[in-house]
Amino acid sequence: MAVSDRRAPAPMLATGGTPPDGPEWAVEMKWDGVRIIAMCDGGECKLYSRAGNEVGGSYPELVSALKALSGNGFLILDGEIVAQDAGGAPSFGRLQRRMHVARPKAQLIAEVPVQLFAFDLLALGDRDLMKEPYLKRREWLSELEFSLPLSAPPHWVGADAKELLKVAQEHRIEGIVSKRTDSVYLPGRRSPAWIKTPLRQNTEVVVAGWTPGAGGFGTTFGSLVLGAYDESGRFVFIGNVGTGFTQAARRIIRATLDEIEIPISRFDPPPPEAAAAGWHWVEPILVGDVEYREFSGERLRMPAWKGLRTDKPPAVVEVPPVR
Repeated sequence: MAVSDRRAPAPMLATGGTPPDGPEWAVEMKWDGVRIIAMCDGGECKLYSRAGNEVGGSYPELVSALKALSGNGFLILDGEIVAQDAGGAPSFGRLQRRMHVARPKAQLIAEVPVQLFAFDLLALGDRDLMKEPYLKRREWLSELEFSLPLSAPPHWVGADAKELLKVAQEHRIEGIVSKRTDSVYLPGRRSPAWIKTPLRQNTEVVVAGWTPGAGGFGTTFGSLVLGAYDESGRFVFIGNVGTGFTQAARRIIRATLDEIEIPISRFDPPPPEAAAAGWHWVEPILVGDVEYREFSGERLRMPAWKGLRTDKPPAVVEVPPVR
């Protein structure tokens, strides 16, 4: 049966929480990239996204490396496609340059190299390994002859998870994932046998406007429009935040926004999507605090609202560093 005739398993998912300790837990680094199921058979290899879409065309160097690794055999890997910044840390911002290009040219491949960090082996030859315990799957994984751009990142058994979390923070890695050493692989399931502990960053932002809400948020807002001042003193757009609010906070903030609404944007330049989406503008005088995963230079990734601040004037709120 060709790989095109097989159905790729959905990736197993972790629950969020505090990292557990104990000899029954292994710890891996949490890579900030794109989750991938790689499946090879008969010399043909395909890459599947978490949504089940085939995305191998965007990463031809990975497909070629997987063909060399698998030969004509059957192989299923679970892993993360990662692009690293100049300091070696995973950068989702850099990866975005590759994610939506179906057939990248050689120049883009050279400018934004990617790697596949394989952290689980689901099938090898005629062996279905998903019912094998985690440590057995890792043992089989370690026996594969990886070479760049493929690799199998390390795992630690019985290590101090909090110390490894510090290591992740020092190296600007997204966080850690703790996995029970006896856990089987459950395709498409979110299991407490895997616990993810992401690291996030904080920054101050200036509220520059709001977007219309829908459903239960129709009377308040969908998201707040965020800005900050760059090195030249321009007030620039850095993204939107729509999570982290209580309903009471939404009502209070919306009432304040109505009092300071203005007809035009204070951004230089305004976001191009604002006009079509019906964004509303306010005097940029409210300062808030948000938690986020990464800033690529254009928008905060996965921001969450933490609250308004009264201890800082808007003029001192600077664009966060690119990570």
